[in-house]
Parts: sequence; C-alpha cells; structure tokens
Amino acid sequence: DQGGEATAHVGDVSEEGASRRMLDSMNDAFGGTDAIFANAGYGIEKPVLDADESDVRRLFEINLLSAVDLLRNGGLDMRASGRPGHLLGCSSILGKFTLPRYGLYSATKAALTHVCRSMRVELSGTGISVSSVHPVTTRTEFFEVAAETSGVGHGPALRADGTPRHAPRMFVQPPEKVARAVIRCLRRPRAEVWTTLSGRVANGVFELVPPIYDLVLHSAGK
Repeated sequence: DQGGEATAHVGDVSEEGASRRMLDSMNDAFGGTDAIFANAGYGIEKPVLDADESDVRRLFEINLLSAVDLLRNGGLDMRASGRPGHLLGCSSILGKFTLPRYGLYSATKAALTHVCRSMRVELSGTGISVSSVHPVTTRTEFFEVAAETSGVGHGPALRADGTPRHAPRMFVQPPEKVARAVIRCLRRPRAEVWTTLSGRVANGVFELVPPIYDLVLHSAGK
C-alpha cells in the first residue's frame, strides 16, 4: 500500500553457501545491497554441564557462524561495489551479561557483539556502517522454540503470551519495538541499538558494580 516491494528467499542459514545464495537473490531482485540484518538465531535454557556437544555446535553454528558469514559476504559486496551500506547483527541484552542456564546462548551473542564492534572500526571511512542490536525479552516464538530445544526437564516456564515467567514485565516488549529501533538506526547509524533504557542502565550498573550483578545472578539461579 505504501509503494514498497519485497521478495523472499527460503533456505537454511547453516547450509554452506546459504548467505551467498540469499545475497544473490536480493541483488537480482533489487540491483544491489543497501542493508543487512543478520537476525537468524535461537536459544536453549540449559546448564552448561547438561548440554551435549551437538547442543553447543548447533547453537554456535546458527547464532554466530551463519551471522558472521552473512555479514562478511554482504560487506564484501558493499565494498566491491563502492556503494554505502549498513550491516547489523542481532545480539541481545544477554550479549552484555548472562544468566544461569543461558551461558551458551549468551556466549554466541557476546561473540557477535565483538565481531560487530571490530568490523565497525575496520570499515571506518568506507561508507559501510556496522551496528549491533541488543533487544530484551521479545514476544515472538523464540521462547517456545527454546522450550522445545532445551529438552525434557529444561527450558523456560512460559506465560500465556509465550514469554518466560522469569522475565520481569519491564523487560518484555513487542517485536514492533525492535523493528522501529532498527529502522531508526538505518536512518541514523549508531554503534549499538538498545530497545529499552532500563536494559541499557542495568548493563551499565552491572559493568560498574560487579557485586550487584553477582547478587542478581545468584538470585536468578535459585
């Protein structure tokens, strides 16, 4: 209705060459790449010692390796064309700190945060902006999938809206809020996208006063 156009390319981001095929499909449809949001990912809620090797490998393959592959290939396209562009990686508030049973998921998001931070400096002056996105708990199918993939005896207890019961309501948001924050960043690039002030303040407090974070961490683990 607003005059826009869209196309879809279906695939599995963990397959070899998936990023290249997706980018080629977009370039064929629109004649180039202006922005990329590496958003594919899922979570598990499981103590590290209860996770097996396949849990760990699959989580890093989807959340980190596929995202890096897409950002790299997209960045190479942008640099080769000489056109300005914007690369965004979907990290998480848990890319800055972690919680019990979310250590492996947090590790994938922390790694992606550092990749984006490094690329931002490496591509400075090229016209290619790089940002990391740090949402809090978002009302999507994410936690239903986490409950399924975590296995029997694990996984978050969910509310009726699909969000985990352990997440304070102040840290729960609709997906549209994340979308609006990403669009604002595309219009005015910045290093990090935070969807809530409370999340950013909490991260700052935890960084500045580690004992407070330790108290929160131990409380969450009970």
